[in-house]
Amino acid sequence: MAKHLSTIKRARQNEKRRARNAAVKSSIKTSLKKVTVAIDAKDREAAEAALKKVSPMIDKAASKGTIHKKTASRKISRLTKKVNSIA
Repeated sequence: MAKHLSTIKRARQNEKRRARNAAVKSSIKTSLKKVTVAIDAKDREAAEAALKKVSPMIDKAASKGTIHKKTASRKISRLTKKVNSIA
């Protein structure tokens, strides 16, 4: 266990950040699943609507450092390709 005040504070901060990052990642995964389900169902409108919701979430997570910038870019790119491939 941490003994110095600064290390106790640092541990508190790390725990708060870990919980926040986990919540953000979880909500992104849920939204990604909604897009994927809509794509599998060949429902273009629902897929586009879900993509419009998840894109800013991914970008925000990347800007805050929760996920890497290139990971965010790759996820959005692949999802957009899949949505556009629905005829």
